[in-house]
Amino acid sequence: MVEPESGVVVALNHDGAGLVKAGKAAFVPGTLPGETILFRRTRRHRQHDEAELVEVLAAAPGRVVPPCPHFGVCGGCALQHLAPSAQLAAKRTELESSLERIGRVTPATWLEPLEGPAWNYRRRARLSARYVTKKGRSLVGFRERSAPFVAEMASCRILAPPFDALITPLSELLTSLSIRERVPQVEVSAGERGSAVILRVLATPTPADLGAIRAFGATHAVTMYLQPGGLATVAPLDGVPAALDYSLPEFDLRLAFEPVDFIQVNAAVNRALVSRAVRWLDAGPGDRVLDLYCGLGNFTLALARRAGEVVGIEGDAGLIARARDNAARNFIGNATFHVGDLAAADLDRQRWWEGGYSHVLLDPPRAGAREVLGALARLAPRRIVYVSCHPGTLARDLGVLVHDHGYALVAAGVLDMFPHTTHVESMAVLEPIHDTCRP
Repeated sequence: MVEPESGVVVALNHDGAGLVKAGKAAFVPGTLPGETILFRRTRRHRQHDEAELVEVLAAAPGRVVPPCPHFGVCGGCALQHLAPSAQLAAKRTELESSLERIGRVTPATWLEPLEGPAWNYRRRARLSARYVTKKGRSLVGFRERSAPFVAEMASCRILAPPFDALITPLSELLTSLSIRERVPQVEVSAGERGSAVILRVLATPTPADLGAIRAFGATHAVTMYLQPGGLATVAPLDGVPAALDYSLPEFDLRLAFEPVDFIQVNAAVNRALVSRAVRWLDAGPGDRVLDLYCGLGNFTLALARRAGEVVGIEGDAGLIARARDNAARNFIGNATFHVGDLAAADLDRQRWWEGGYSHVLLDPPRAGAREVLGALARLAPRRIVYVSCHPGTLARDLGVLVHDHGYALVAAGVLDMFPHTTHVESMAVLEPIHDTCRP
């Protein structure tokens, strides 16, 4: 057995593990900056080692007792041992560091962090499933933190109802199936008026299996779906889809979605984010707004309540179909949607680009919006709001807009879309250097 060492944690890495510089650097999960710890090295690498926590000798002020009994094994959360307020502070620090180090930019104004409930917030999740012969049952949950196994869980405190209490029932359902060894994944999706469970099935369920799945849905008031192949094969078991939707009350909107659609997983934070984005974009009846990576209209339709015209662009044809349907459901006639390849070299030659835009909102995936920045600069909007799920790519893109295209970073801030995880979501506001107005 390797002897434990003592050291002081100086920072957290992007996975939430503490960095100790005691000789060769080591990353120790479950530790916090400022703590003095005993740790044991478990895996050695050229530049750093992985280690396990033996004992906390001097705890950080923000340390709390994790309320979830699965914390430390389950990889769904990495920061439950840190108070929520301290988690937000750490995420703000990571964003600030990324902006300075990668983008060489600093906002004129730091926005107050947006936060919502710390528990039962996650309305969409993809869970792993595996039948374990030695245990005689199927496990359902997130992957373990440091191993490729499914964590053994009884419940999950970050999942929104009803799924927070359905981990054990789902395990029992899969264990009962004849194809239990051929169900590798379960997706759950909760709307405000309905919920859905998608079982990824690699073999055809028997009539008895279908009966058990159907009974599970009836007992727990969820619509059951099967996915025998790719995403196009997802279908409700009995042909009737779940009534999935969510509301944005400030804008008198209700948006429908399908169980595999991308939506912001935290309902309360999403409402606050949409409100802040619309307010900072500050588009009025005489303005024309471009919403890039618009999804099913989360920002587009709220903006349409304030602006003269809004155009949403998204590469996923299914999401565009849902966006158009959501516009019709909400009687919005000043928002149009187009399927567009946002990586295309001739972006500003697309028909929907014609006519110009006064304001732009973009909410790209983790890879960022590098491909659109040149065309965006030529468009020369009066204001840009950039919503990001990765501080590194945000910093890179903001650096380009500021240093290469003459924009000023007016404001930036974090939002806690995923409490207890290391995910850093943020929003930034830019405008041409000659324009210094603020809402």
